[in-house]
Order: sequence, then structure tokens, then C-alpha cells
Amino acid sequence: MSDPILIWGAGAIGGTIGAFLARAGHEVHFVDLVEDHVRAIERRGLEIDGPVDAFSVRCRAMLPGEVKGRYGRIFLAVKAQHTATALDGLMPHLADDGYVLSCQNGMNEPQIAAVAGDRRTMGAFVNFGSDWQGPGRITFGGRGAVVVGELDGALTPRVVDLHATLKDFEPDAILTDNIYGYLWSKLAWATVLKAEGITQETIVGFLSEPRLRPLICWLIRSVLAIALAEGVRPMPFQSFDPAAFLTGKDADADACIEAIIASRKGSTKLYSGVWRDIMVRRRPTEVPYQLGPVVEIGRRHGLPVATIAALIERVQAVEAGAPAEGIDQALVLAEIAAREMEHATAR
Repeated sequence: MSDPILIWGAGAIGGTIGAFLARAGHEVHFVDLVEDHVRAIERRGLEIDGPVDAFSVRCRAMLPGEVKGRYGRIFLAVKAQHTATALDGLMPHLADDGYVLSCQNGMNEPQIAAVAGDRRTMGAFVNFGSDWQGPGRITFGGRGAVVVGELDGALTPRVVDLHATLKDFEPDAILTDNIYGYLWSKLAWATVLKAEGITQETIVGFLSEPRLRPLICWLIRSVLAIALAEGVRPMPFQSFDPAAFLTGKDADADACIEAIIASRKGSTKLYSGVWRDIMVRRRPTEVPYQLGPVVEIGRRHGLPVATIAALIERVQAVEAGAPAEGIDQALVLAEIAAREMEHATAR
């Protein structure tokens, strides 16, 4: 397709993808709620910096109320909690034969499909490291997996075309017939990043703390168990291999975590997005919107979800002002996980 790509949300994810696509020759239009960011992109361009690349591109940028016309390709890249509002704004601009691509954290495809329809919804998994620094400026801290697929796994011409387009951003982008397998795997890994976000530790520091290793493994295994109950086959990405946590052998899980630690060397993204939201930007996180549905699905299957539910509560407590010094909040979660593991083993 040669029509413009509308990227709804020009932050860390949408801004980075859009800037690379624009530089590659695609016509990209940005929409964002932050007026200073929109005007900066219009006046001087969107600047990408960091160890991966450094450049600036001029693109059309708009506030939601300024969007006109209809688009065949809309990349949705807002926080999970803003999905519903974003859909209200973008749906009048989605062509009848177009689609919305969820370039978000979490699993927002079902919510999008409920509004746009399955036929006008596309799934994506993104796992690169970027941070919004200020109006018109994003730091691209490290490359990561980019995967796209139709919700039903069909290899349609449009998803093949989309895959080719995204290779202009990530040359190793993957076309899959199992997009939900990737999304569930990322949810499993994301629980670890949520737990890191309520501490003062870097991601590597959190993963390297021996007292937290049982918590890390239990969080991942809990989510993967729910995915399996849903009939989903979790997929590996980068250094994360869900199979290592499903063997029941701690040595396999430890080896995977050590591989992840090694892979993060050289990345300038030291902290999770949750940590930045809480500690730097002082705003609510998307944790309840990402992990809340996981808890509900787990309970429906009768699976243990107490630690995941407690993680949501701990994040909300820190957002409300509870102290987040050292790893104290994570150690509270570790105690809950230990009790839940003991109970699960005794069943």
C-alpha cells in the first residue's frame, strides 16, 4: 500500500517506528496528545538519538482533533489504559478496508477487535528499547524483536506487505502465524519488568539479585501456565525462551535469565518503562490494564494468580506514594510467591 501510515501515539514505540519508516521513504503522519511534542515534530522534526542510530525526520504531526480523512493503515502506539479513548478518536479515520495495528505493550488486540472488528485488526509484538525524552526527542536504546501476524494466523497479502514495511524499521522483523504465542510470552516476561519498576534496581541488577530469582521464575511460570490453559503455544524471542521455565528445572530457568542479563550489555535502556512512569514521569502505569486481564483469565482456569494480583497492588501502592527504596517491595512479593508455590506444590 502506498497511502500514508497514521501512527496514533508518537511516544517511545510509535515515534521510533515512525521515524525509521519516514526516513526509509514512507509517508508517515503522527498523532499525539502532547501539543508541545506535536509542534516540535512539525517545526524541527522528530529526533532519534542513542547507540543504535541518530537522525531527525520531518513529518506531519497532529493533535487528535486535527486529523482529517481516512487511512488504510493505523498503527496504535498508546499506553494500554488509553486504548479505548484512542479508538474513539481514530475509528472515524479508519478506512473500510483498512486495519489497526496494535504496536503496544500488553495484549490489546481483543479490545481493538471488539471495536474495529477482527477483519480490521492486526497483531504486533514489539520488544525494542526506547524512551521518550521530551518534545520532539526519543532515545533508541536497543534493538529488539518485532513480530506481526493476522489474529487468525492467516498469511494474507496485507500482512505480507506490512511485514515488508516493518523491515525498514527492524531488518529482522518476523512474520508469524502465532501472534498470540508471542504476546503471551511477552506478558510473562513483562511481569518481571513490572516488579523491577517498583524498586530502585536496574533491570540487570534486579535479575541478578539471588533473593529475587524464585519470584522471577514464579511470575513467568504463572503467566505461561495461563497461556497454555488458553491453548496458546508460547513463542521464544531474543534471549527469552519460555520452554526453559516449563521444564520444572531451576537450572534451565537460571540459564535463560543469565542469557538475558548477558544480552542487555551495551543497552542504554537500564530501567523498565514502568520504572520511568513511576520514578521519572510520575504518572500512572499501564500495569492494571496489562496484567488485570491475565489474573481474570487465570482465575477462570482455576490457576494460581495471587502473586500477579499482588504485583498489581504493589505497583498501585507505589504510584500512590508508598516507599520504593531498594528491593523491599519486591521482597514482599517474593514472600507471597513462596507461599503460593508451596500451596501449589501441596495440591
